[in-house]
Amino acid sequence: MAFHTRALLGACAVAALCVPATAETLTIATVNNGDMIRMQGLTQDFTDKTGHDVEWVTLEENVLRQRVTQDIAAKGGQFDIMTIGMYETPIWGKQDWLVALDDLPASYDTDDILPAMRGGLSLDGKLYAAPFYGESSMIMYRTDLMEKAGLEMPDAPTWEFVADAARKMTDKDNEIYGICLRGKAGWGENMAFLTATGNAFGARWFDMDWKPQFDSPQWKETLSFYIDLLNEAGPPGASTNGFNENLSLFQQGKCGMWIDATVAASFVTNPADSTVADKVGFALAPDTGLGKRGNWLWAWALAIPAGTQKEAAAKQFIEWATSKEYLELVASKEGWANVPPGTRTSLYENPEYAKVPFAKMTLDSINSADPTNPTVDPVPYIGVQFVAIPEFAGIATQVGQEFSAALAGQQTVDEALAKAQTLTAEEMEAAGY
Repeated sequence: MAFHTRALLGACAVAALCVPATAETLTIATVNNGDMIRMQGLTQDFTDKTGHDVEWVTLEENVLRQRVTQDIAAKGGQFDIMTIGMYETPIWGKQDWLVALDDLPASYDTDDILPAMRGGLSLDGKLYAAPFYGESSMIMYRTDLMEKAGLEMPDAPTWEFVADAARKMTDKDNEIYGICLRGKAGWGENMAFLTATGNAFGARWFDMDWKPQFDSPQWKETLSFYIDLLNEAGPPGASTNGFNENLSLFQQGKCGMWIDATVAASFVTNPADSTVADKVGFALAPDTGLGKRGNWLWAWALAIPAGTQKEAAAKQFIEWATSKEYLELVASKEGWANVPPGTRTSLYENPEYAKVPFAKMTLDSINSADPTNPTVDPVPYIGVQFVAIPEFAGIATQVGQEFSAALAGQQTVDEALAKAQTLTAEEMEAAGY
């Protein structure tokens, strides 16, 4: 293993990162989203400051979730740092599977992390993962197509308005689809979107006795509305589209509206990647007038699996990648619009960042999500687009497959909901609820 003497000596300029130690090679598992790809391109800055090298394992979202879950549960030790989210962090922290990040230096300024993010990544007041970026979901839409349809997007639209606009914006002959939504099966893909959307329609996963609710009229309305809308105003093959596929369609000018992660705003407005960069507007995720909007709350965060032999170096990496200095590094190279959003209060107080067209809508969306009170009727669980119990990932993966099959026309809405109800009831009973 190369020992970077020069780099280690140079590191002492960055006091917090200056821990004289043997240079390590860290193995980091992450998701193939744009901000993480950008981070990989900037890793030399970390190596120069600390002497540590980094090996990246970059995976598609569903595969990443599966790999890191298997590895941590089996104590496999494949990774020194894992990219996980608000669902896994408190559950794994409770199992003692993660190293607490409660000893980061004062210069790191943990208190600067947005309360919604800090809360979702903590257990009993201790931080177990540091947010690389934070997000809610919102509507991204084509201002030119909205105008052409003779409509004006409100800041806080209803689903009824969105559906009407989507149908009016659709021009299938020219491959313009009024709305692009997640259809790809996965608990963090289509089920994140549908669970959050269901909240706005009055649906919920469980009642107060943990009885599954897929046989409710609210779920039937949610799923029927979504499938009808995508069949009439969505792109072909929607049942295989996840976050990255819809991002690509939007950047190519094929979507009138896209309701998805607020983090996508920098990619759809970046002229280097997006053909419609100068024609994008933003609005809050839709509601149905019942008091809940269909916007989620999530952070992709960096965590250290318990048992790693490289804990000190791993903490240095997390400190580097989630620091205020990292945001400044990205801004210096790519501009403020491209820094990882949604993590720090100071970012939203920065006058340079305030000029970014989606900054305020992102923060408003994050602040309006309420994981402790996500639904119209009361529920026994925490979580907006997920249910914060260990069984959820497995159950929602199966439910997601049924809903995706219904979108693909392989079964009816009623059949999909009946299967979802049965399998959820069986799994919950087996788990002792």
